[in-house]
Amino acid sequence: MSTPSPSPSSAPSPTASPVATQGRQTLTLQGLRFDANLGILEQEKTAPQPILVDAELSLGPQPLLPQDDDIFHVLDYRKVRRIIIDECTAEHVNLLESLIGKLVQRLLQLPGVVGVRVKIAKLEIFDDCEVAIRMEAGEW
Repeated sequence: MSTPSPSPSSAPSPTASPVATQGRQTLTLQGLRFDANLGILEQEKTAPQPILVDAELSLGPQPLLPQDDDIFHVLDYRKVRRIIIDECTAEHVNLLESLIGKLVQRLLQLPGVVGVRVKIAKLEIFDDCEVAIRMEAGEW
C-alpha cells in the first residue's frame, strides 16, 4: 500500500535562514607589559618588576553593528588599558592574588561589562619560568 504524497499546500515551505543581528562581544587586551611594585621577596620590595597582563571583558549580547561609528557609544579599549596600568602600579602589593582581585573588581565596574577574565604574570621572578595567576568573574 502506498502512502499518498503530500499536496503542495501541506509540504513544508523553504524558509530563509534568520539574519543575525546580535552576537556576544568580548574586548581583549593581550600582552600588556609594564613594571609594577609587587611581591614579598626583598628584591621585589625595593624595585619594580616587569609583569604581563592579559584581560578579556565580556560585554554580553551586542548588536553586530554599533548604533553609530562614535567611540563614545562603545567601551574604549584605551580606557581599559589605562585602568589596568593604573590599578597595577598604584601601590606596592604583596600578593598576585590581591592584585588580580582588585583589578577584576575594578574592570567589572565598567559600564556594559558583564564578565572579566584576567591573567597576571611575573616575568622575571625565576630564571627558568614565569609565574602567573588567572581569575574569572561574572557572566560568560
